[in-house]
Amino acid sequence: MTTLQLEPLHPFAAEASGIDLSQPLSPAQVREVEAAMDRHAVLVFRGQPLTEDQQIAFARNFGPLDMGLHKVKTGPRRFRHAELADISNVKVDGELADRAHAKIVSNLANQLWHSDSSFQRPRAKYSMLSAVVVPAEGGDTEYADLRMAYDALPAWRRQQLEQRVAVHYALHSRFLLGDTEYTEAQRRAIEPAHWPLVQTDPRSGRRILFVGAHACEVLGMTVPEGRMLLMDLLEHATQREFVYRHRWQVGDLVMWDNTATLHRGRHYDFAQRRELRRATTEEVTTSVEAQALELAA
Repeated sequence: MTTLQLEPLHPFAAEASGIDLSQPLSPAQVREVEAAMDRHAVLVFRGQPLTEDQQIAFARNFGPLDMGLHKVKTGPRRFRHAELADISNVKVDGELADRAHAKIVSNLANQLWHSDSSFQRPRAKYSMLSAVVVPAEGGDTEYADLRMAYDALPAWRRQQLEQRVAVHYALHSRFLLGDTEYTEAQRRAIEPAHWPLVQTDPRSGRRILFVGAHACEVLGMTVPEGRMLLMDLLEHATQREFVYRHRWQVGDLVMWDNTATLHRGRHYDFAQRRELRRATTEEVTTSVEAQALELAA
């Protein structure tokens, strides 16, 4: 019996209802969510506030959990579960962070178009972001469909990109913002990952233009030429017709596919409290990863 209902919000995003995310999911419900993700890539669940434990339990239905930049930045955390990313402007002691604090740098880096953990192997598959406190104005999140972006490429560009591989580095987006205070050990904690610019989703069969703020060069091209290509492709992929903008409400959970979309947070007043927490799953090794390793060899 179908339990998941979907209401389109955009050609690639949908509002999902009919499943209580705070309760254990049945295998059939997990398959329904995965099938909906294959079609839409972004699902919005309204009015589903979750505890930390409930969010972790929901995320575990979809694969092993990703630690992301926790491998680089260690130290005290606000959450019991290290697998939960703290997407907030709140310090460990519960007070708002000042503008020079590392949490604010993280917020600013999140305003660049990116795919979570594209800088590692395995990369991230699904991210699940839960809204706990939202500001009065701003702080929306935008999502761009990389499948629609590929479909809109002219034939000459598609041909140019075939067999091209981009290098994704964990700290590249931070360096862009002047956040360079890392030890040599931190800089090397996550080796750069190589991903084809054009990929085929192993589940849906759709072609994907895989770019984002972690991509720092293109193999076989000079750094300047490669970066210009990456900037051109990012500009193309984030045109308004490919973008869904989510306006947060407390209790929202948004789930998205990092291998098929980019996302970015939008500006808000850092003097206002904003608290979201994210659980992310790792992608199961696929033919895309095998192709990346082969092309980069």
